[in-house]
Amino acid sequence: MSKKNENIENTENISAEEVAETPTEDTAQPSETEKLEAELKAQKENYLRLAAEYDNYRKRTQAEKLSIYADATAKAVEELLPMADSISAAIAATPEDDPQRQGIELIGNQFAKSLEKLNVQSFGEVGEAFDPQLHNAVARTDNPELAENSIAMVFQKGFKIGDKIIRPAMVQVANCG
Repeated sequence: MSKKNENIENTENISAEEVAETPTEDTAQPSETEKLEAELKAQKENYLRLAAEYDNYRKRTQAEKLSIYADATAKAVEELLPMADSISAAIAATPEDDPQRQGIELIGNQFAKSLEKLNVQSFGEVGEAFDPQLHNAVARTDNPELAENSIAMVFQKGFKIGDKIIRPAMVQVANCG
């Protein structure tokens, strides 16, 4: 027999399992380079995930610090507000021509500047629109000179830092239905 026929006979005797076990170029194991590239990609993903987690942690702790500072400032200012009320009452009770009034006004101005440096704003003026989120209505009155649901009298000014209300204003509301 010729060599060609011999090869054909040999291939006929090979089972299907033996053909599946023989390595071919398509089913070859991944090379060392491919393994290293896959490992590098996984490490890179882990690094990016860790960096994102750290950035979120940093932002969260910074926001918590600001919140703690704002709460502490609000608590301290809340304790000082009775002094502001006393200064305002002393100014109102002192006659215009009294020399002590000027000293009380200076103290009041210094206190107001200190509150301003802490970003504390007062609110609650006569004629403003009544807002139940900012004002505490303790009385009502009918006054044709004022608009509906406006403030007719302020018993105690309100104070806030940004959007945080430290103390609502106690007011009398005019013409509420």
